[in-house]
Amino acid sequence: MPNVLFAGTEENWETYRKLIPEALAARGIKARFGRDLPPEEVDYIVYSPLGPVQDFAPFTRLKAVLSLWAGVEKIVGNESLTVPLCRMVDTGLKQGMAEWVAGHCLRYHLGMDAHIVNPSGAWSSGMAPPLAQDRTIGILGLGALGKACAAALTCLGFKVAGWSRSLKEIGGVDCYAGVEGLSTLLAQSEILVLLLPQTPETTHIINAETLAKLPQGARLLNPGRGPLIDDAALLGALNAGHIAHATLDVFAVEPLPKNHPYWAHPNVTVTPHIASETRPKTAAEVVAENVARGESGKPLLNIVDRRLGY
Repeated sequence: MPNVLFAGTEENWETYRKLIPEALAARGIKARFGRDLPPEEVDYIVYSPLGPVQDFAPFTRLKAVLSLWAGVEKIVGNESLTVPLCRMVDTGLKQGMAEWVAGHCLRYHLGMDAHIVNPSGAWSSGMAPPLAQDRTIGILGLGALGKACAAALTCLGFKVAGWSRSLKEIGGVDCYAGVEGLSTLLAQSEILVLLLPQTPETTHIINAETLAKLPQGARLLNPGRGPLIDDAALLGALNAGHIAHATLDVFAVEPLPKNHPYWAHPNVTVTPHIASETRPKTAAEVVAENVARGESGKPLLNIVDRRLGY
């Protein structure tokens, strides 16, 4: 019988205390599941960075740490963790992100802001937007979330290009990698979506130099990680008119401070880290599947490569 420690917040516990045992039982696993198990008896830890466990050394028979978060930047460098770390990739998270990204891409593509916010009440003689097939959307990051967004945008008819650290092959998507590939993708991205993990290499990947490579009037969506953007550089590009608008869901400091320039900027939309979140029911299934795999000797899902940081 595996011992599974829940190392999350009180709120998380109330959400998962029944879901995870039910998901385990559905796989024929009767586990000891709780919040106060003796460290030396724990086989698996269901982990949140906001939870009580930061030192993994006392867990001497630990087999794996199963994160409830997709992002692992807060744990990946923890030297006391020597067992496999699995990040959360669940279907609800992917679907929610694809819906948020598709919705805001369509908003930009159709020019909806000009019609929704029209204080003058003027009848505009503006032209109809181009068809989706004539609009290129670039995605930085082609992991599980990036692929899900690329699939949704492709189904809508957009030209989709994607960039990742290593070259990927995705049907219907023009894929790039490397420094030259990044420049090629940026040059054609009328709308740019940021879905890279947070690593030392991706911090401020959106800076004055890369922003200048985007087409005049490009739009930016960041539902990924706040530190991907050099805020001063983005504000400069917005003020200069090179970037027409940015919709930002994540920030280097959260909640976004009330005096931050983004709040008052006419060409910035702030959303409060709601682009997508882990759905408890589907997340419980992912946790249970990894426990089942660990107990049967099968490879775990979504293992983090700590050299890469994701």
